[in-house]
Amino acid sequence: MSKTSSSKEPWEKAAPKKSRHTKLTPKSKAAAKRQAKKTGRKYPNLVDNMNAAKRQRARRAKEN
Repeated sequence: MSKTSSSKEPWEKAAPKKSRHTKLTPKSKAAAKRQAKKTGRKYPNLVDNMNAAKRQRARRAKEN
């Protein structure tokens, strides 16, 4: 099964020029670590961190 350019994995894509970089809070870092441990990894990977940042942005948007 071959992938098209539009369905590349996150680590295969180039970083966007204007990224919405989100500095993870200690709470979000802990959530990423919990997710990694739950899936059997010692440390959070890119996907864990991306999901933690996504949830953090959603919480912040909900507050405003």
